[in-house]
This record gives sequence, C-alpha cells and structure tokens, in this order.
Amino acid sequence: MTILVTGVAGFIGMAVADRLMAQGHAVVGIDNMNDYYPVSLKRDRIAMLETAHGKLFTVHELDFADNDALHAALADQVIEAIVHLGAQAGVRYSLINPHAYVRSNLAGHVNMLELARERRVRHLVYASSSSVYGGNDSLPFRVEDRADHPISLYAATKRADELMSETYAHLFRIPMTGLRFFTVYGPWGRPDMAMWIFTKKILAGEPIPVFNHGRMQRDFTYIDDIVSGVIGCLDHPPADDGAPKPGGSRAPHRLYNIGNNKPEELMHLIAVLEDALGQKAQIDFQPIQPGDVHATFADISAIAQDIGFAPATGIESGVPRFVAWYRDYHQTR
Repeated sequence: MTILVTGVAGFIGMAVADRLMAQGHAVVGIDNMNDYYPVSLKRDRIAMLETAHGKLFTVHELDFADNDALHAALADQVIEAIVHLGAQAGVRYSLINPHAYVRSNLAGHVNMLELARERRVRHLVYASSSSVYGGNDSLPFRVEDRADHPISLYAATKRADELMSETYAHLFRIPMTGLRFFTVYGPWGRPDMAMWIFTKKILAGEPIPVFNHGRMQRDFTYIDDIVSGVIGCLDHPPADDGAPKPGGSRAPHRLYNIGNNKPEELMHLIAVLEDALGQKAQIDFQPIQPGDVHATFADISAIAQDIGFAPATGIESGVPRFVAWYRDYHQTR
C-alpha cells in the first residue's frame, strides 16, 4: 500500500514509517517541522528514513491544518490508508499556547477526516492520548470509562478528535481506530519528556525536577511495542457490522488504550535510569504541575483481544536501550 503518515518527523511517526517501509509499503510523510522542540532532531529523523528507504519515502514539509497546501501536495498521489500521528503535543505547553492546539489538533484533524472521506481510504488510524481520562482515579483506565472531564486543553482537543472521528465514521462509514497512547519512550524520543530531560540533567550533574514529590506513576511504553500496536491496528480495520466496538461505537470506529499495562513508580524509573547511566541523580522535589495526573495505567484487554497486542519491553530493558541511543546520538552531533 501507499500510506500517508502525518507527523512523520516526530518520535512515533518516524518509527511507524520506518516499520511500514521495512515491510515494503510506500510512505508519504507530512510534517510542518515546528520548533516546539529542536528542529535539528526532526531533520535527523527524516534523514534516517531517507537513507534507509530511498524511493519508498516521500516527504512534504507543510502544515496539515492548511487545507489548500495539503490538497496541493497530495493532488497527484494515491493514498490508500492514513496513520495520523501529527499533532501539537504536550500537556503543559497547552496552558501557554492554546491556539497552536486549536489549529493543529482540531482544524488539522478535520482536514484529515475530510481527506479520508474524499479518498475513501481503507482505514484511518489516529493518535489520541491517555490524557483524555483527566482526573479519573479508577485504575486501570478502560476505554469504557467516561472521558468528559479533561484537565488540560491538550486532553480536551484529543477527546474532541475522538468525537469528530465518531461522527465521520457514522456519516461516511470510514473505518477508523483511535489510539490512546500511554507515555511512550525510547530511541529518537522527545526532548520535552521525562526520560530525555532526566537523562540530560543527570549526565550534566544538574538537579532533575520531580513533580508531586515523586508520588506519581506512569505506564511507560517502549516505542517498539507502540509501533507493533499501531501497525497491527492498521492491518485490521474495524468492521462496519453494527456491532458495538471498544469505546461504544456501532459505526466502524473503535478506541483502544495502547500502553505497557504496568504502571511504574516515578522514583523506580529514576533508579533504573541511574543504573543505566552509572550516575546518581540530584532530586529537586516540586508540587504537581497544572494539567498533570497522579497516575496512568492502561487496560489493554480490548486491543490484546482484537489484534493480539502484547507489550514485551519493561523499563529494565527499555531504559538502557534509550540511554545507549542517547549517548551515541549526542557523540555524533
């Protein structure tokens, strides 16, 4: 197939595109290369894909919230399926620059829904987030749980994406799968996330900020497991059979949690990271940040049953792989 991957210069987007092309699919990638974090990392990811896959990979540097630019770039290209991973990410940044989230996560998502409708794609897989569960204190988080009390604008936009997708699946019978990602980490990861921030500061001998005085849990999920789940979903579109799907839809639209199904105490993660780095962390305990939640924990029974998703990488093996990549990447830059 020829598959459109948005956010292709991003962490998950690059990894998904890499696996798809390794399987022989052609990938058309889109990314606006914004400067939310260093653009140099995004360009290095693109360079890796171009070197590894040659003519299987086509990339367009554009903002998919710009509908005219999107259609002009794709006018002559066949698109059979879409993996829509592009978005304005980050819980805390949504308190600072809300308009970026409205443009990318709302207007941009509608543009991708319209593209899927126009092209009659066989499947649209899109990124949601565990943030949609808000302050839910019932663990583990299940796709059947209510998700209408978001505690950040980022979470609200992701929940809105799910609702708009449900509408398009109902009206136009487009097969769609929304994936609620849980704290993804690994090689080529994001500099704004804890794993990268902690690693950088520990190596520099600087204190690491630990929020809620360390009383936090996260369902840390290794990138290879995430990619297997994304592509497993892509290969198995939901049926348009009127039967209820995970998340409650009777249209060809389903929602899955995609996580490690094993929440880790933040202080335990730091201990594993210290071991991998061979260096102790200086801890700067701070109160919980606005928009943060105390714990995340994915119930993955639905995606496990439907596509056989089975995460295989715990932090004891995943964290050292990230550290090895991090050291190598920065030695060559």
